[in-house]
Formats: sequence, C-alpha cells, structure tokens
Amino acid sequence: KIMPKYTPKYHMEWKIAQRLYFSDNKDQRSSRPAVRVALIGIIIGVLIMIVSISVVVGFKHEITQKVAGFGSHIQVVNFDNNSTFELQPIRVTDTLLQTIRQQEHVTNISLFATKPGIIKTDSTFQGIVFKGTDYWDYFTQNIVEGTLPQSANEVLLSSELASKLRVQVDDRLLCYFIEDDLRVRRLHITGIYNTCMTEMDKVFVLGHIDMVRQLNGWDMDQASGVEILVDDLRHLSTTTEAIYFATANRLDKDGNTLYTQNLQQLNPNIFGWLDLLDMNVAIIIILMLCVSGFSIITGLIILILDSISLIGTLKALGANDQFVRRIFVYQALMLIGKGMIWGNIIGLGFCALQYFTHLIPLDASSYYVSYVPMAFAWGWWILLNIGTLAVSWLILLAPSAIVTQISPAKVMHFE
Repeated sequence: KIMPKYTPKYHMEWKIAQRLYFSDNKDQRSSRPAVRVALIGIIIGVLIMIVSISVVVGFKHEITQKVAGFGSHIQVVNFDNNSTFELQPIRVTDTLLQTIRQQEHVTNISLFATKPGIIKTDSTFQGIVFKGTDYWDYFTQNIVEGTLPQSANEVLLSSELASKLRVQVDDRLLCYFIEDDLRVRRLHITGIYNTCMTEMDKVFVLGHIDMVRQLNGWDMDQASGVEILVDDLRHLSTTTEAIYFATANRLDKDGNTLYTQNLQQLNPNIFGWLDLLDMNVAIIIILMLCVSGFSIITGLIILILDSISLIGTLKALGANDQFVRRIFVYQALMLIGKGMIWGNIIGLGFCALQYFTHLIPLDASSYYVSYVPMAFAWGWWILLNIGTLAVSWLILLAPSAIVTQISPAKVMHFE
C-alpha cells in the first residue's frame, strides 16, 4: 500500500512566498528600490546594535582590567582606615591567607602597602603615592621601557610622571616621606609603565613592599592589606561576600578588625560611568529596532500593494485571509533574514577589524584607552539576534492585516 506523501503545514504559503521573493517579474520591478531601502535599513540597524554591544562590553572589560591592575578585584584591609593612602596595617598570618585561599573563585593573593610622599628633582617636585607590592603580572604587560624593580629602592614610574619630572630609566631621584619626622629615600628608576589610566598613572610609583615596611617600622607580617583576584567578574559580589563573612569576625594579633571591599566599591565613579554606557546602549538598541521596524513595515506594505492582483486572484480561488496573510509574512521574513545575515557579517567583520588593528583611536586621557576596544560577547550576540527576529515577527502582524481588507470583487473591478 502506497503511503500518501507528507506535506508540511503552511507548505503552500511558503512556496508561493519563495516564488514571489525570488522572481524577476517585470510587474514587481517598481517595488525593488523601495524593498532595497528597507533591506538596507535592517542591515544598518543590526550592524549598529552589534557594534554598540561589542564596544560597551569591550570598554567594561578593558577598564575593569586596568582598575584591577592597580587595586585587584577585592581588598582586605584594616577596618579603622580612613580615605587617605596612609593605611593602618594588619597582621597577615598564614591562617588568614589560607582562609581567603579556600574561598571559591579566588585565583591569586598578594600583599600591598601604600605611603604618600613627594618626589623632588632639580627643576620640579610632585606629590605621589608609593605602592609596595609583591605581584607584578599586570605591570609586566604595561612596561614600555626598562625592567621590573629587583630591590627595595628600585621603582617603576609612569610615563606621565616621568614626563612631568623630566626623568628616564636609570635616573635617580629623591623621595620625601613626611609623618612624625621627615624621611628621604633615593629611588632608582628601573622601568617606565603606561596604563592610560591618567588619574592613577600620575599618582602611583610602584616598588617593593619592603620599602614601606622599613619606612613605617613594620614587621614582616604587617601590610596595608591583602589583594585578591577572582577568576570571573560574574562571581565578584558573591566572592566578596564570602570573604567578608570569613574574615569580618576575625581579629589579628594586634586586635584589628578586618574589612573587605571590591573594586566597584573602591571606584564608584568609574563604575558609575560604565553603568551609564549600559543605558546608552539600551537607548541605541531601542532606536535601531524602531528604524528596522519602520523599514520592515514599509517593505511589507510595498510588497502587499505590489501584489494586489495576486491577492484578489487567490481569494477568488478560495484562499482565506490567513492563507494570504502568511504568504506576505513569510516573504517579509525572508527580507528580514537577508538583512540580519548581512548585518551580522558586516558588523562582526567591522568588530574583528577594530579588534586586531585598533583602527579607530581614542583620547586616552578621557577614555582610559587609546583605541576603541571591542569584545566578542557571543551570549549577547545570540540574544540580540533572537530578540531582533522576535520583535520583527511581532511588527509584521499589524501591517500584514491589510490583506484582510482587500476584496476580490474590488480588485477585479480595478483591473
């Protein structure tokens, strides 16, 4: 017994839509320019949305990495500290380090100490903050000249400070530290770094933590605090909370209470600015969806008006409104699909070009980076395409209802 051939639901509407979309009928050539304009509108909308998301995610990644380079993701410090860089010390024991290291998502722990000072040369002077550390991975990536410090009196200077002080690698300069009495240290510049974080570059001089310990008369187990890196910023809040609860009730040998902060709490101005970028992107996406939606509606109306006689003929042959409506919805979806494909190709191509060549520059003093950063946020990219397709489908429902108002008798009379 021969089984009947299976025909998918709405197969006929899809076939007719394909014939209409890919045909080269002379009667439809008048609508081609308008449909082409609608296609370009969809391409531009998708392109701008992809680039906007890539730029914002890139900005967030680059600036967060720079801020974390100076202060890590999380800090554990003395609860009695004020807002200056003259921090009260804490006792860092193996037990404390082990407690922090046991927390999930922690990848690195290091000690740091800071102390304000004044650098003086023969021609000028400059207020600075000396930061002693034992973790150099971030600054290794940002050295533009020279090498890392190897001893207590060797330091890294930013290119911003080096330019102001008119010094270079291998020069020596005097640094004055004022507390109860004046202390002077002769510093040897072994390297120049540049992170483009102007506000930090013009302040921080980097060296070994032993320098601050010597100046303050601290023991080897004392430091201004503990710096902690996490494996993923998505876990920053939960890791901060876990470390806080693991250390908040712990007193060190000197009776000091420990306090935990993350980089968002330490730098609210920078991360407030980054949050504004999210709002800007949301506005851009809404505007581009409106532009693409207008293009889709225009294109669909033109396709329908260009096929009035076909609509009348189909209805005269017994096709209902939903049958005819689906034909033009499918035809519009083909137009949307083509626009989205080209928009993705051009958008991702542009992002890749900027990612590898840094073609478009920026003023580093204003934006903290010297070029427009790009990031391939594939999760956001997938959501963007799914969302655009879903919104486009909803937009098609209203103008496609025009076919229900077309009467076969009127069409035949018009013809």
